[in-house]
Amino acid sequence: MTTTTANLGSRSIIALAFLNFFLADARDGLGPFLDGFLATRGWSPMTLGMVATLGGVLGMIATPLFGAWVDSSRHKRMLICIPVVLVTAAALWTLMAPGNFSVFGGQSATAIVGAIIGPALMGLTLGLVGEKRFTRQVSANEFWNHAGNVASLAAIYAATVLFGMAGIIGLMIITAVATLIAVFMIDPGAIDHKAARGLEQDDGAPGPSGFSVVFASRGLIMLAITLMIFHFGNAPISRLIAQDFSVQLGTPFRTTAITTGVAQVSMIAVALATPFLIRRFGLSFVFIVALTALPIRGAIAGTFTSFDWIFPVQILDGVGAGLIGIATPLAVERIMAGTGRFNVGLASVMTIQGIGASTSNIAAGWLTDLGGYSLAYWVHGSVAALAIATFMLGRKAIVPPDHRADRDGAITSEHLTA
Repeated sequence: MTTTTANLGSRSIIALAFLNFFLADARDGLGPFLDGFLATRGWSPMTLGMVATLGGVLGMIATPLFGAWVDSSRHKRMLICIPVVLVTAAALWTLMAPGNFSVFGGQSATAIVGAIIGPALMGLTLGLVGEKRFTRQVSANEFWNHAGNVASLAAIYAATVLFGMAGIIGLMIITAVATLIAVFMIDPGAIDHKAARGLEQDDGAPGPSGFSVVFASRGLIMLAITLMIFHFGNAPISRLIAQDFSVQLGTPFRTTAITTGVAQVSMIAVALATPFLIRRFGLSFVFIVALTALPIRGAIAGTFTSFDWIFPVQILDGVGAGLIGIATPLAVERIMAGTGRFNVGLASVMTIQGIGASTSNIAAGWLTDLGGYSLAYWVHGSVAALAIATFMLGRKAIVPPDHRADRDGAITSEHLTA
């Protein structure tokens, strides 16, 4: 068994924190601001749904291929740098010339090249810290990611007030450059590429398992189906909120900064609490709480139309999406341990969940045109009941018991709930 060389105070781990902080803004281009920005320029919910669906489908196709690439690559830093540059360029193109070609073309390019960042970041993390510290580090990654989002949203709010569109463009360039600097601060010699693909502890086989291990895993399949249903319900709600209130208030960037910022602050609290929740109650409990937050969120959004109600709605987004974001790679790491296919397994799960997220955008646009935003909130929130049922059906396979000691020698409490 190999051991990783990066310790908690090393330059590489500190650089990883900075990377997650700045990558929060650099990996998604315009991200949540796109819908509000285009909605104030006359784009309909249905058309915006088509834009999001196209990007989602393209990203879905690319993700498993990129996951396999991450597993085999010894240049994981470059697999983050190149997409960041291309995503930033596509976002600037959309901002400066928001026509059909730039929007559809730019978002398609963003979806394709951006699909590699998630697997590359998880592989890089696992390669730096190893499996025993992976839970803590994923939570730390999420903390810095959401902290970066909050800082970015505050900066965007201030920049639009002081400098207008020029401020947005300047911030995008600054965060992209900062992201690249953080990547190059990571010592490539500290990355254990065997551990990065899930072979830190294996069954003695001479190399990684074949790709069939991904399709033969009941736990991976059930996890993917659960997340596909969850993201079908959850993915469009924040987009619809951004569209709705951006049009009502006429301030797309500031309105989206507020709505997204509330969710991100909630996710920071979730990231801090998740390691304790996993140790105390188990990973299954974390999944159940995350899945249960969605129907409550949809019911509140569908019932109350005042802007003040976006606060509990977006706090619940932080709880649901925040917990899922941490729990998913941890579950995949357990399922795929010893196979050498962690990144392709994670990418496969992301692909299947992408089906739900992508198809939901057109469904949400159609529902909004049919019965208004409230109807869409109710329908998509209600979908979570199916996700909860699917998870409970495959719970023991999705979250297998983990009896490995953590860095301090403590054993997880997952056997109590798995």
